[in-house]
Amino acid sequence: MGLRKEEVPHTLEDHGQKTKSKWSVILGAAFLMGSSAIGPGFLTQTAVFTEQLMASFGFVILMSIILDIGVQANIWRVIAVSKKRGQDIANMVLPGLGYFLAFAVALGGLAFNIGNVGGAGLGMNVLFGIDPRIGAAITGLITIGVFLSKEAGVAMDKIARVLGGAMILLTLYVAFQSNPPVGDAITHTFAPTTIDIFAIITLVGGTVGGYITFAGGHRLLDAGISGKENLHQVTKSSISGILIASVMRIFLFLAVLGVVVTGFTLDPANPPASVFQQAAGVVGYKMFGIVLWAAGITSVIGAAYTSVSFLKTLSDKVAKNEKAFTLGFIIVSTIIFTFIGKPVLLLILAGAFNGLILPVALGTILVGAHKKSIVGDYKHPRWLTIFGGLVFLLTAYLAVMTLIDKVPQLFG
Repeated sequence: MGLRKEEVPHTLEDHGQKTKSKWSVILGAAFLMGSSAIGPGFLTQTAVFTEQLMASFGFVILMSIILDIGVQANIWRVIAVSKKRGQDIANMVLPGLGYFLAFAVALGGLAFNIGNVGGAGLGMNVLFGIDPRIGAAITGLITIGVFLSKEAGVAMDKIARVLGGAMILLTLYVAFQSNPPVGDAITHTFAPTTIDIFAIITLVGGTVGGYITFAGGHRLLDAGISGKENLHQVTKSSISGILIASVMRIFLFLAVLGVVVTGFTLDPANPPASVFQQAAGVVGYKMFGIVLWAAGITSVIGAAYTSVSFLKTLSDKVAKNEKAFTLGFIIVSTIIFTFIGKPVLLLILAGAFNGLILPVALGTILVGAHKKSIVGDYKHPRWLTIFGGLVFLLTAYLAVMTLIDKVPQLFG
């Protein structure tokens, strides 16, 4: 018996809505990861390295993009095919390792979230001239509103897409205004006069380190986009997340390069702000306020969401009260910045832990990718394993160097 005529369009419409919704989540996960990476530290880091390395920083960006893809393609695929979060995979690889990973992610996320809230507050200070602490409190309230909404996941995806896109477009405008030597930048991207390995690994850690490593993968898992049948979309989303952050980095690199080649010295107190102001005057400075606020608030959302997603499978209490813990995470970060400032000891400890997260997470995932108890009959591509192994060795070296540098500071 055939379908009635009026039923056919309805069925096709439902299918279209589901497909549209799925792609919205996939794109949202990419932007969540990408915009989480573009925090206040990302802006400062890019400006400082460009001033130091000039056009050769293009090579650093290119190498970091390649390594970032190696990290995310491995981690997102294994999370998707196993249908397990990073901490659960870690506990199956080595009992107790998942608890360490969850603790490190949560601690690093909280400490750096203080900086993200502060960055958003400074952005509002640039825009409206208000006290950064008041700006931070307003930002905290906005993010709380996002997570209190009925469709928190959808709201999170939309904010990541809109603000991520806004940051990129505003930075592109400033890059045009600064009139950078694009030909020189392209030449030195492939034939650098200086190769800075530390800068490459620092960029990798800054783009896919800490909670950012798992932000998009956990978001797709929560949205039900997992399993071998979705691997193509998952891989595409992971690479898109890297490209979103990298496009922003490239535009900012060009904006800074156009300014520093004229002999202008960046303001050490706020390097990226001086770039925007020098390139586009007062309008550019206000644009920087928007970019800094957007970078801060999207990173706050990403840090809160991902940190709690690590804790919820390790504790029934967190799982049952996920929204309350997420709100608490944001409130604590905001209060610490507003009333106490940035506690140096916490940031030093978090920096050391953050340096450990990427190699521990990546190494765990690479082992898990070849355990049948985790991935079943899935065969992880050999080239991805080799690629991931190389990034693991490089980031593990940086983690050791970070610990050697940070630990003495605690007792100095």
